[in-house]
Amino acid sequence: MLDIQILTQKTEMLPLYPLIRQLSPGVTEERYAHLLDDMLAHGYRMAAVFEAGECIGLSGFWVSTKIYSGRYMELDNVVIDAAQRSRGIGKILYDFLYEIAVQEGCETLMLDAYLQNEKAHAFYEREGFVKKGYHFMHYMGKEH
Repeated sequence: MLDIQILTQKTEMLPLYPLIRQLSPGVTEERYAHLLDDMLAHGYRMAAVFEAGECIGLSGFWVSTKIYSGRYMELDNVVIDAAQRSRGIGKILYDFLYEIAVQEGCETLMLDAYLQNEKAHAFYEREGFVKKGYHFMHYMGKEH
């Protein structure tokens, strides 16, 4: 049986680093801990799907407002354990987050997906997401 929990504390999120690493292998555990401090200070939360006590999927999220989107929920670091994909876990997680967005008065949902992650693109498009532009990044003083 699946259990979905909303996590709001760093101590709850730190043990989920192995799953985060599947999506972002270049992020060290120490960097993850440091980033969580800053993100939590800005309203970051995490929805985590557990099965038999093991986290098999998660998505960070926060709610904010932008001129072009109005009040929105941004999904961040959406990852389903590689061994658990194609079981409908992503759909269950997405539906859960969608309902939270409705409850919190969001007008839109948004997320970033890596260019090479075409399976994720297909999933998001099936769920009604549309590609609206490019996400540009300028690294400040670091090579990536």
